[in-house]
Amino acid sequence: MRKIILTAIIIAINIATSFANRVLIPMDLAQNDHLKAYGLIYWQLTNHNKVDWLLNYRSGSFMTDYSQEFIAEARIRGVSFEILSDDEAESIVAMIKKDDVNMDDVVLEKAPRIGVYVTPGIQPWDDAVRMALEYAEIKYKVIWDEEVLRGDLKDIDWLHVHHEDFTGQYGKFWANYQNQPWYIQQVTINENMARKLGYKKVSKMKLDVVKKMKEFIANGGYMFGMCSATDTWDIALAAMNTDICDVPFDGDPPDPNANQKLDFSQTLVFENFKVITDPYVYEFSDIDVRPDPYNLKPESDFFTLFDFSAKYDPIPTMLTQDHANIIHGFLGQTTAFHKRFIKKNVIILGEKEGTDEVKYLLTNFGKGFLVWYGGHDPEDYQHFVGDPPTDLSLHKNSPGYRLILNNVLFPAAKKKVLKT
Repeated sequence: MRKIILTAIIIAINIATSFANRVLIPMDLAQNDHLKAYGLIYWQLTNHNKVDWLLNYRSGSFMTDYSQEFIAEARIRGVSFEILSDDEAESIVAMIKKDDVNMDDVVLEKAPRIGVYVTPGIQPWDDAVRMALEYAEIKYKVIWDEEVLRGDLKDIDWLHVHHEDFTGQYGKFWANYQNQPWYIQQVTINENMARKLGYKKVSKMKLDVVKKMKEFIANGGYMFGMCSATDTWDIALAAMNTDICDVPFDGDPPDPNANQKLDFSQTLVFENFKVITDPYVYEFSDIDVRPDPYNLKPESDFFTLFDFSAKYDPIPTMLTQDHANIIHGFLGQTTAFHKRFIKKNVIILGEKEGTDEVKYLLTNFGKGFLVWYGGHDPEDYQHFVGDPPTDLSLHKNSPGYRLILNNVLFPAAKKKVLKT
């Protein structure tokens, strides 16, 4: 009897899979683990299998060819999937392609080579993107100033920068943390690297690093930044012909006319801002939207994603795929960006409605793209130095983290899409 039952089960499985030619990875509320789903798709791409990204279909679902290996991997990772026949898959694609439907099918072809810019000594839990990559099981290469300056960016397709200060002011943590061991260590590491590479000032080294990154984008690279890396990157470019660092950071006072000497023709995102050179002020410039620390209301802090035409604006559409279009806000050393300082050619992807607070934006430069996402950690509203790391297994359906992982897959799209 046991043999008969076992044989019946095997026959049933074979019948069920005999018509299975495609697999859908739903990204709506039917998905058990949205974040690991991105890692599964990345895994599929690394195995030289194409994936269809169904923009605006069930919150940006994915579809790929059926294989027992893929199904097994999905089960191991806890990712929900649906098995489709050819007819079912073709019906979905036909519906998506209709002119009156705001959906589209973008083919992902090749897993991008991922690089993360990390200062030595910084742990993964200090960077939401590294946490997302590790939780999703997406491999990445760690690089820093020496690697950037010697030309290693040519070996990656997608670069992430996060809790970094490209102005050479060490995050402007001096006033509150100058005697803390971790701060002293970071200053020492940066100064030693500057000396090793022949720079008298860390700010000069960082400027050359930013120039290399700008060149990387111009040559077709994809760059994604969060937290303080966003505004300090452009500030460094604008201040390339002046000194904005005070005595505690580089041993001499800043140029008193620094704000008059800023060159906004060099920046990619921001313009007409003013830098803040006072070492006792925990801000780099007036770009950042700084919330009142005594009147925080996390329960009412949200930002809204914009809707784009999937067929005519596939790039911003890819970057805003989510199962929610209203996302909980979160703070950071740079929390968000005042709209009045954003250049006119920049595409705003997400903003706080009724304000000039922009949370998420995109621009292109040369052959490449740059995306900034304000804040430090989408699931840690007010992150403090020394706080415990976020456990992403408790936030596996996080809409805020999905925006990060949209960016990781973005460069995998067919080149003809990325040139639109």
